[in-house]
Amino acid sequence: MERMTENNDHQPHTPVAPEAPTAPAVTPDWEKRFRAPRVSLPDWAEDAPDRALFVSNATGTYELYAWDRATGAQRQVTDRPNGTMDGTLTPDGRWIWWFNDTDGDEFGVWMRQPFEGGVGGPADEAATPGIDAAYPSGLALGRDGTAIVGCSTDEDGSTIHVLPAGGTPVEIYRHRESAGVGDLSHDGTLVAVEHTEHGDAMHSALRVVRLDGTTVAELDDTKGGEVELGLTVLGFAPVDGDTRLLVGHQRRGRWEPIVWDVASGEENDLAIELPGDVSAEWYPDGSALLIVHSFEARSELWRYDFATRALTQVETPAGTVSGATARPDGSVEYLWSSAARPPVVRSTSGDVVLDPPGAKAPESVPVTDVWVEGPGGRIHALVQRPAGEGPYPTVFEVHGGPTAHDRDAFTAGPAAWVDHGYAVVRVNYRGSTGYGREWTDALKHRIGLIELEDIAAVREWAVSSGLADPAKLVLSGGSWGGYLTLLGLGTQPDAWAVGLAAVPVADYVTAYHDEMEALKSLDRTLLGGTPEEVPERYEASSPLTYVDAVRAPVYISAGLNDPRCPIQQVENYVNRLASRAAPHEVYRYDAGHGSLVVEERIKQVALELDFAHRHVGR
Repeated sequence: MERMTENNDHQPHTPVAPEAPTAPAVTPDWEKRFRAPRVSLPDWAEDAPDRALFVSNATGTYELYAWDRATGAQRQVTDRPNGTMDGTLTPDGRWIWWFNDTDGDEFGVWMRQPFEGGVGGPADEAATPGIDAAYPSGLALGRDGTAIVGCSTDEDGSTIHVLPAGGTPVEIYRHRESAGVGDLSHDGTLVAVEHTEHGDAMHSALRVVRLDGTTVAELDDTKGGEVELGLTVLGFAPVDGDTRLLVGHQRRGRWEPIVWDVASGEENDLAIELPGDVSAEWYPDGSALLIVHSFEARSELWRYDFATRALTQVETPAGTVSGATARPDGSVEYLWSSAARPPVVRSTSGDVVLDPPGAKAPESVPVTDVWVEGPGGRIHALVQRPAGEGPYPTVFEVHGGPTAHDRDAFTAGPAAWVDHGYAVVRVNYRGSTGYGREWTDALKHRIGLIELEDIAAVREWAVSSGLADPAKLVLSGGSWGGYLTLLGLGTQPDAWAVGLAAVPVADYVTAYHDEMEALKSLDRTLLGGTPEEVPERYEASSPLTYVDAVRAPVYISAGLNDPRCPIQQVENYVNRLASRAAPHEVYRYDAGHGSLVVEERIKQVALELDFAHRHVGR
């Protein structure tokens, strides 16, 4: 689970970030990229494929939209001040489910409305009566109206309920460690559960149970937590009575799929010989798999046919496929972009599937690949250069996660820096996905310090190659990237001219005690225990430990309702900066782990740009 509205309430001793500069009469390209209408890959109802659901920023806030593909009619489903991202359709397409939290705190309940309803139409109703508010931990909807609802709370840990249509919820699973709903079989009789009962939150085991909670089958590559090999549910076969479950595994040092028959125990190792990580989903008739292949920050699509075991490439442009789905007619729809070109929903039929109205986002510059030898092996970095000759002021934009990676994909934030004359470097440090299991799992016990060793190696290359001006290096990131920013400013104080940290972990001990339960499990895995059990590791990896060594000016933005990087631990860090009058500015806003409001996001980027300009220039 990744670490990732306006409020200027502040303590008297804390400087507050200035208002964003007034927008010029002509809107600059960097703002146009944020405001340009965007849509997600449409999700479609399995038994009513003309009924679809997607996310769009058309109103200036990311909300859910329904789309009747037969008529072309579209309508807005949700309308909330801080936006809505989580939603799904029932298999028959009659109902839209969406998750209702409070101002981005991620804690709430599922709601639903008829597909034909909408803003100003039939009122939303509680979809899971009898189930208390919680952090969501998976959801699966059956054809008979049954819902399998996963929940996580600080008090109960992980629970899973079966909620029959019109009935009373029945708890079928409970454990203190992280767990969630993987999928429900096509005939609605089997539930796949991902769990970490063995205590390793980075490597899940699988259990398949009946609706009464009795166990049908188990698959545990961790051998009870003794081996660091994870599994993930990719989905049951879309055929009634078919007990095949598509599973992602790491047995050969990377993610790839197998097909596990949960009734017989038979495993079909597909042995797809592609470098990098491989994921998959079923074609609607169950005869083939749509393969998503991710390698060295780019991705492509393939079709795997069960009858012939043939692997055939599905042609897509070079760049990143952020999502893909096979339609009943055999076509494939996918969301594609590159660093230079904005996202578009395409089809292998040759059409643009969903093209929102309005001005398109201006293009940006492409990325170039850099490989640098580091203390743990070759490090991959993506570099974007502005116009003119270097060395440039350079932003090291550090990704969150940490189990994620930067890709050759369109991102408005880095493009804004390039427009303002900065080079942008994005480092896929140890802990990143997409480079094999060992690279990801190297992040243990010395968290933060390991990633910063890799960033330091790439920083050295950037300066020695003439790309970066060593006096104008900006360390920046959000979520885990914000954490690494603050930690880097304290442990590498001579390396950075400015730090920009969004929704960061700043005080690791306080963060652990205040964060959502699922992240506590992750921290225990990453650090080998609780703050009370391994205090020296938390101290070594906490930005607060090194705050008095920070010399660069620091800009911090934080969400008041953030359950992943809670506000109090940020305040603890800010108070330490203020106690010695260290140069810093803080912006607090009324949302959670980031904002879904376009103008709010533009304001935050404008404040970051202004802070950097004042301290390092353009």
